[in-house]
Amino acid sequence: MNLLPAAFATALSLLATTTRADVPAVVTDIALVQSLAQTVLGELGHADVLLPPGADAHSYQLRPSQGASLQRADLVFWVGDALTPWLGRTLAGAGLKGKSVPLLDAPETYLHAFGAETAHDHAEAEAEPETGHDHAGADPHAWLDPANAQAWLALIAAELAAADPANAAAYVANADAGRARIAALDATLRAKLAPLADRPFVVFHDAYGYFADHYGLAVAGALHRGDASAPGAAHLAELRADLAAGGIICAFPEVSHDPKLLALTLEGTPVRTGAVLDPTGGTLPQGAGLYEALMADLAAKLSDCLAPR
Repeated sequence: MNLLPAAFATALSLLATTTRADVPAVVTDIALVQSLAQTVLGELGHADVLLPPGADAHSYQLRPSQGASLQRADLVFWVGDALTPWLGRTLAGAGLKGKSVPLLDAPETYLHAFGAETAHDHAEAEAEPETGHDHAGADPHAWLDPANAQAWLALIAAELAAADPANAAAYVANADAGRARIAALDATLRAKLAPLADRPFVVFHDAYGYFADHYGLAVAGALHRGDASAPGAAHLAELRADLAAGGIICAFPEVSHDPKLLALTLEGTPVRTGAVLDPTGGTLPQGAGLYEALMADLAAKLSDCLAPR
């Protein structure tokens, strides 16, 4: 009886087990980052996410069990202090054995300040990009520009490859495949959103500049100007005047935020109320496909309300 095939299969199984055992333990801050990390890990491992579905990314209290997960992590991929300061404070005092990788600090990350920019401004910024490292006042929702998501996939692959050289080729191949999928989706979304370029809209908070800028959309204002700011009376009066004047097509509420103030601001104006937007993907099914689902979801909801009727 020839035992070579069985012995060969056993050896392959042991090799696979050893390779998987060496895969770094990965922890991420939000579902969006978990999606990118999972894309790179593929079937080799699983990336944990700290922020539970529906929780506010900007203000969250870690549970003790999550602190233990951080202590075991080899790599912590997170957006950065500008989005999840609660994690930054924890990492600063945790004495982690692993490496903290704030994605906003990646040299390839394109950043801009809070506030809508024009497509012309974006083109100039791309010619001479502003990188991470100096992002005081920068809008942290940088993943809503697909170029940033593609850059982050490459960074995650490089960090995983450095920590686990045996699987480096797999990480790079997974990242390249993810970047290609994002490029294909980007082309589709550009075609879908191009007719909406001259259709102004208002958002709940100033988190969509990258998306609007990349696709040439017209954000006319935000109820909340920043992540931590509450709207003042003067700002609300100015915004309401703009809404009542006509020209603004839609206003969009946002997940995890009370829509009552937006509804009151819109009362008596001709502005349509759009679907609830989710800029971080916290309400979408977690996993490698979440990033693409998030971008498609935003495009669909914007299109549904802004399309001429």
